[in-house]
Amino acid sequence: MTSPLQALLESNRAWSTAVREQDPHFFERLAQQQAPKYLWIGCSDSRVPATQIVDLPPGEIFVQRNVANVVSHSDLNCLSAIQFAVDVLKVEHILVVGHYGCGGVQAVLDDRRLGLVDNWLRHVGDVAIKHGELLAAIDPMQLRNTRLCELNAMEQAVNVCQTTTVMDAWERGQKLSVHAWCYSLFDGRIKDLGLHVTSREGTRSAYEESLARLLAVPGAAQ
Repeated sequence: MTSPLQALLESNRAWSTAVREQDPHFFERLAQQQAPKYLWIGCSDSRVPATQIVDLPPGEIFVQRNVANVVSHSDLNCLSAIQFAVDVLKVEHILVVGHYGCGGVQAVLDDRRLGLVDNWLRHVGDVAIKHGELLAAIDPMQLRNTRLCELNAMEQAVNVCQTTTVMDAWERGQKLSVHAWCYSLFDGRIKDLGLHVTSREGTRSAYEESLARLLAVPGAAQ
């Protein structure tokens, strides 16, 4: 019986063949171990493939994705990915990457019901409430989406900094930094939101400084 996903299987074979022709030992090396320097916490959106948009090959980024790139302190999936990346893989950078035009973020702004995912998006809703006065002053809606995508990435990066795994790593002197980015579907460029945290003590000041810089520039999709 032919698989209903035959086209994908054939594409996989073609890709595998092309990679091996270019580098005969690629998969041999890849199978030995993974030693990525980066943990990418991003949105599940199919238009935001982590390794592709930063032009890195398989094996270079450890990835955790969910709707609207949320980092919840009760989400064992995300917390486990962070713990494995930090304690086992010894990544040096954790990147929380939002993206402009995020459907989850827009659903929050529109107060639109989507189903079970509404419960998950309450985390983004909390960010919107925290910055409600700022967001209400932004028009048109596209710019409001832009700003909430940025604020959400920053707030979730702070949540990463407050996990026990990251705080313990910093306490024992492990080299680790946390960053917030936002990716543009419109031109494929990443915006560095200026949030770079390297210690528990520096989390608040890094957040306040990056927030001040962000708000000094009118929201616009980058």
